[in-house]
Amino acid sequence: MRIIALSDIHGAHARAEDILRREGTFDVIVIAGDLTTRGTSVEAESAIASLSSYGQPIIAVAGNMDPPALDETLRRLGVGIDSTGIIVGETGFFGVSASPFTPFNTPYELSEEEIMRRAEEGWKMVVKARWRVFVPHAPPRGSKLDRSFTGMHVGSTAVREFVERNEPDVVICGHIHEARGTDTIGKSRMVNCGPAGKGQYAVVTLSERIMIETKG
Repeated sequence: MRIIALSDIHGAHARAEDILRREGTFDVIVIAGDLTTRGTSVEAESAIASLSSYGQPIIAVAGNMDPPALDETLRRLGVGIDSTGIIVGETGFFGVSASPFTPFNTPYELSEEEIMRRAEEGWKMVVKARWRVFVPHAPPRGSKLDRSFTGMHVGSTAVREFVERNEPDVVICGHIHEARGTDTIGKSRMVNCGPAGKGQYAVVTLSERIMIETKG
């Protein structure tokens, strides 16, 4: 399975389409949140419709800059994985929308306890799949993927704890634009895709082994 992983599109939906056209061949599109910047569910639904024209399944969570109501829209469209899971072939995708609380009062923030609850609910749906792909918008705290421009680690403690305990095969996240890259926790391979709104993304290949490339 070849996955195109996007995060932090922030309304630059044409840029996301450019990425898909450039890649050409893939099996699944994963969106790790922030389709909009304080936008609306209508705007995000339009973006999903455009990306659907590429004919492959879309898997998505909302980010902290999206409206909380976007989760219901994503569920209605059959692409949302906040608190739940979707199986595509041998791969189970599950996720958590939003981010932990920030100093910036962004539209969609959750307590660490709620982030953990949602992750555990989704995990139940995919635990028996060959490959388990966790898609939280926020990266795990204390990794290479959550260091802000100030040098502070600002990811989610719940995401960290969940990954340490359950070791999903792959973690796809975003949120901290400047912390694009890859890292590992235990057996889990992890990637912060970088902002797709600036042309950055990741390609995850699940075959006999896991391969992760950052591009753009």
